[in-house]
Amino acid sequence: MPVSGSTAQDPNWEAVTRAVSPSVVAISVTTSQGGAQGSGVVIDKEGRVVTNNHVVAGADTVQVTLDDGRIYQAKVVGTDPTTDLAVVQLQDPPDDLAPAALGDSSAVTVGEPVMAVGNPLGLANTVTTGIVSAVDRPVTTQAEGGSDATVTNAIQIDAAVNPGNSGGPLFDAEGRVIGINSSIATLSSGSGSIGLGFAIPVDLVKNIASQLVDSGVAKHAFLGVGLDDGTATADGVTRAGALVKTVSEGSPAAAAGLREGDVIVAIGDKPVGGAESLTAYVRSYAAGDKAVLTVVRDGKAIEVEATLATKEDTGTAQQDQGQQGQQGQDGQQGQDGQQGQDGRQLPGGMSPDELWEWLQQQQGQG
Repeated sequence: MPVSGSTAQDPNWEAVTRAVSPSVVAISVTTSQGGAQGSGVVIDKEGRVVTNNHVVAGADTVQVTLDDGRIYQAKVVGTDPTTDLAVVQLQDPPDDLAPAALGDSSAVTVGEPVMAVGNPLGLANTVTTGIVSAVDRPVTTQAEGGSDATVTNAIQIDAAVNPGNSGGPLFDAEGRVIGINSSIATLSSGSGSIGLGFAIPVDLVKNIASQLVDSGVAKHAFLGVGLDDGTATADGVTRAGALVKTVSEGSPAAAAGLREGDVIVAIGDKPVGGAESLTAYVRSYAAGDKAVLTVVRDGKAIEVEATLATKEDTGTAQQDQGQQGQQGQDGQQGQDGQQGQDGRQLPGGMSPDELWEWLQQQQGQG
């Protein structure tokens, strides 16, 4: 239910924080390489929690801490490196869990207020606020395990997001989850928030999480094309788009009549800014969905309807993927909270001496 007395026009963040905090959790994992931390959000009374794949990938143990300090062991229900999403489940969950209300990311608008809640640098129950800076921002991060890169048309925010926030929820002013915080843009590998955070839209989260709960795996729609960035001119107007370099035999693209040299400039009512933009849009669909593509061919704009199919993981060359490595906004996934040299869990993988030096530097800059 929406939080009473808080709206996008007049957000009451104190009321929202009180209402949503019980649904936000801190996640600690151990792996063969050490430990890590992240965040998550409770999605049902059975104790299922959505987080990022990169938070729990390769975990030997998963521990979930509720906002009131209660600690539970958890097991991984399913992971999806393609979207960087995962679901874990508390073992012997309590009866008083408070699942979050999931919103509608298609209704998110630039400029609306948002609130991120999570476990940045191991500092649990941290709340930051800001606005939506952009929607449908193509963001690429390298997926765990060497699989396809994670390509998302993300919600861009200026609320402070740091390593450890990964997997935590992004709320609107009425306390509904509109995204899962997943990556940030940084000036260097060691820097934190610079006001460029990215969240996976909740509509995609709902689709993937439901599949992971049902079967432990997620299937993704694909078109069956090799792509590059391009531009095309039709009716005297030049627009950016996704240039079709190859069309796979027997693919949805082939069945729809797409050709090499076509430039796809829109899918549905969404403009396509390049290869990665189209890749992310296609992956947000379900297999069997029909997608209307606006294609520029021989100087004319035409509409082509494609029935998307399920992508099979064949280990062959990536399809529906840009071939340029830097086409999107390259997001840095939080490598969340590694073990300190004395075995204690410390923010950002620092030793105690390094942490002290870092704190002194921050105070000096203030």
